[in-house]
Amino acid sequence: MRYFLTRLLWLPVVLWAVASLTFLVLRLVPGNMIDTVSNQLRDPDAIARARAEWGLDQPIATQYATFISGLLRGDLGTSMSSGIPLSRLIFERLPPTIELALVAMVISTVIGVGAGVVSAVSKRKWVDYLTRTFSILGLSLPLFWVAIILIIVFAIQLRWFPSGGRIGTGVQYETITNFMLLDHVLTGNGAALGSFLRHLFLPALAIGLTSAGFVARLTRSTMLEVIHTDYVRTARAKGLSEWRVIWGHAMRNALLPIITLQGLQFGTLLGGAVITEVVFTWPGLGRMLLDGILKRDYAVVQGAVIFVAFAYVVVNMLVDLTYHLIDPRLRHE
Repeated sequence: MRYFLTRLLWLPVVLWAVASLTFLVLRLVPGNMIDTVSNQLRDPDAIARARAEWGLDQPIATQYATFISGLLRGDLGTSMSSGIPLSRLIFERLPPTIELALVAMVISTVIGVGAGVVSAVSKRKWVDYLTRTFSILGLSLPLFWVAIILIIVFAIQLRWFPSGGRIGTGVQYETITNFMLLDHVLTGNGAALGSFLRHLFLPALAIGLTSAGFVARLTRSTMLEVIHTDYVRTARAKGLSEWRVIWGHAMRNALLPIITLQGLQFGTLLGGAVITEVVFTWPGLGRMLLDGILKRDYAVVQGAVIFVAFAYVVVNMLVDLTYHLIDPRLRHE
């Protein structure tokens, strides 16, 4: 609990640093949204009114003070391009990204850990070479290329899955939490749930396949270190089955670096699944961030970056706490 509270106290400091750095970088980059649309406005008075409305005519210090005071009140601001509050935009865009990241993590963990364990147990056999080739392909192939290939094969040629979107057009559903998996289960809407899962599968598979290569390589290397330790040899000498030795003894001690990798990967996906969301037209947080950058929408970029930083810190804190649950040595320390 003391460790958890210490990390929790650092959270506001990290968020303040991220918010300040984001604010300064956006202001140092030449141009803003008013400059972008000035060719359309053309009227100097209209441009001046727009700059005054968003506070861009104020000194940087005044803009920064207004920005920080809004954060302290829990106000992330309003989108300059759409006029929609950031709290509403995040409510709309964050659940799709979390759903995509969670399913992709499950796919990469199942494939990567399974392939890594099989490769370590079958060292220098044909299975080992096959899984190592798979992991190298996962590390080497670009995500956008994998996504396009999946669309061509499964969406265009076989027509098993849709090529984009979050749910089929014309499908009736009720929004409660905006987590479609949860909402459709709560409302018992089987048709909407099936449509959502079909739309989710390909983007999650694209991320999962490319991430599984990292997981497989790391799992193999850590398992090779663990399976030659004394306690594993002792477990075999006691007559335990190979399945129990590998999964009950060796795997538990090889989990720590895998948890670290997957925790960092999950935090990255919350703000960096831009390529997948663009290719599959997935309405997530990464796509919102990209649109904000292209439109020079200060509020959208600031709000998205701050929220991603918050999620990243929380995920890393949960990963550290998971260490203590898995490894009793850390609890004794």
